[in-house]
Amino acid sequence: MGIVLLSFILGSVPSSYLAARVTRGVDLRDVGTGTVSGSALYRVAGFWPLAIAGVADLAKGAAGPLLALGLLTADGPVVAALAGGAAVIGHNWSPFLRGAGGRGIAPALGALLVAAWPGAVLLVAGMLLGKLLGETAVGALVAEIALTPALALWDGAVGALTGVVIAAPMILKRLVGNSPPDDTESRWRVYVHRLLYDNDPAPRAP
Repeated sequence: MGIVLLSFILGSVPSSYLAARVTRGVDLRDVGTGTVSGSALYRVAGFWPLAIAGVADLAKGAAGPLLALGLLTADGPVVAALAGGAAVIGHNWSPFLRGAGGRGIAPALGALLVAAWPGAVLLVAGMLLGKLLGETAVGALVAEIALTPALALWDGAVGALTGVVIAAPMILKRLVGNSPPDDTESRWRVYVHRLLYDNDPAPRAP
């Protein structure tokens, strides 16, 4: 399982955070909802830092699955799936940022391109359709939910495993964000909003 651990460590390298720090001196944890994401990076630094960080995030998601499949053993596809999931988990809850992180889209795409390319097509299609309809986050969420059954149809148990370990941390991060609210009523209100949108709702007036 050394490949899975390596994939987690690579996934934990906060590319968007580093790009924002180097180019603008900004800590993305202090921007908006505190999610260290490509959209936050774009808002503070523009396209080129986003492009560089995006390529790095794709690469760190793909590295572990590539190594696993390069072993040419019977359990290679299973290890590739687990490595992809580990990269997404590391990205979403980076130990280098004390548990903060992004939403996992870019490393998930990198992992899926290697381990289960139809999943990458599904994820991109969901985001593009959502963007056309003015609801990119909803489109991404629908694609994330559909990832496991779609990959199960494509590649059986290994496909289902790949879908679960990659989609689950993306959905969970979308749900809990970086800073859960304190009281029960606002907690559920914010959780629902996070699932459907890319930011937290405005606080209610007292």
